Amino acid sequence: MAAKKGKGPKKDARLAKNGLSGYNKPKRTPNHPTKKGVVLAKEGDKTKLIRFGDQSMTTAGKPAKSDSAKDKARRKSFKARHGKNIAKGKLSAAYWSDKVLW
Repeated sequence: MAAKKGKGPKKDARLAKNGLSGYNKPKRTPNHPTKKGVVLAKEGDKTKLIRFGDQSMTTAGKPAKSDSAKDKARRKSFKARHGKNIAKGKLSAAYWSDKVLW
């Protein structure tokens, strides 16, 4: 007796709609009016489309040796201000903003 051929797990339509390559893979959104990034976050069996980051933010990014004291202070303030929300995990915008932008 042959096994039935299934199509496998169904892909989420939000991946294609937002041009994402997979779950938990953030992408920049340069044409969005207010948000800098988008990700379809998946934790366990929960999925959530998250837009994160301020489009007007210019100095956010990974730390560099040439960062000024002002940039270091901004980074430290962001992490202190959003620490509770970052700790909520993959289904929070603060988590992705911290991981990708700061």
